[in-house]
Amino acid sequence: MSHLRYGAHVHANGIRQHYLRYGPADGSEAGLDPLIIVPGITSPAVTWGFVAERLASRFDTYVLDVRGRGLSATGEQLDYSLDAQARDLIAFAAALGLERYSVVGHSMGARIAIRSALIGAPGMARAVLVDPPVSGPGRRPYPAQLSWYIDSIRQAKTGMSGADMRAFCPSWTEAQLTLRAQWLHTCDERAILASFNGFHDDPVVENIAAIRCPALLMTAARGDVVKDEDVAELQARLPGLAHVRVANAGHMIPWDNEEGFYAALGDFLGAPLTDTGER
Repeated sequence: MSHLRYGAHVHANGIRQHYLRYGPADGSEAGLDPLIIVPGITSPAVTWGFVAERLASRFDTYVLDVRGRGLSATGEQLDYSLDAQARDLIAFAAALGLERYSVVGHSMGARIAIRSALIGAPGMARAVLVDPPVSGPGRRPYPAQLSWYIDSIRQAKTGMSGADMRAFCPSWTEAQLTLRAQWLHTCDERAILASFNGFHDDPVVENIAAIRCPALLMTAARGDVVKDEDVAELQARLPGLAHVRVANAGHMIPWDNEEGFYAALGDFLGAPLTDTGER
């Protein structure tokens, strides 16, 4: 049985923000902080549904469409900066009346979580930073190429199948490929370009000390997005930052090693996940 409750929109930080809400049907989330999942650069909320289903076995879970992706606001005049995205997250939580919440941010989403802490996110109770790009001014570039994103988006806009998507994501399952092929066209190229450039122009590693809540850094064993020396620097800047490296996984950790992703979370979010027995 699905844990999806509904999809909806709120007006927050001056724009339409779309989200999907998942949660246990038995009320077992009582007393636990709700979760907000903030996806990466080309991941509409729906593509994180399989993770939200599992997290929702225990937690009230919201998956956000970052501006310029999915069903959230997009447009030529929209501000796609990291600061705007961070303020979106803060305003989203406030619009839903979430006084305390945990954030699970993947890649760009982790950078949004870090920047929101710098701006001021008093309700953030825990932060899970999943393989955040550590690129920035004076740092090594993000290892992915912009063309990988743009070429796949343009093909999705003309119509593509899961089989077509395999050229871009060769290790994914057919279901994962089909879903990405269906939704990738909702990613605005202007948003992707701004975020990709921001990976190199926005200082984020230096901002991590702004996090004032328990934080977990989850990194992939493959891909070189976060190297051992990066982990050491991040932990030096934020003493107490926990770290787990997930084996047999590249940057898209839950897609490559889903069970490893959940095992890495452990009980960090306030309680262990319920094992549904579904795979």
